[in-house]
Amino acid sequence: MRIFLTKRATSSYSSIREYISNRFGETVARAFEQRVVDFLDLLENFPEIGSMEVPEKQIQGFQITKQTRVFYRIKGERIIILVFFDVRQDPKRKPK
Repeated sequence: MRIFLTKRATSSYSSIREYISNRFGETVARAFEQRVVDFLDLLENFPEIGSMEVPEKQIQGFQITKQTRVFYRIKGERIIILVFFDVRQDPKRKPK
């Protein structure tokens, strides 16, 4: 299976990485980046790894770090990453 990121996923990932870099330093930001890469590699091979979050829309989620969840959908032979979500955010507020 191939992984595709939506514009929203790309934007939310960039925002989280930038926040981590500014708040905790570039070393921690690189560790976060590597964790995401490792997860995406795992997801390619085991797409059902996440838990079903929104069954009617077939949206699955996975906790990458203590503070970050990723939401994705499987469509045919594609895995579509919808958004990276910092759980410290207000859930009613849309990510940038």
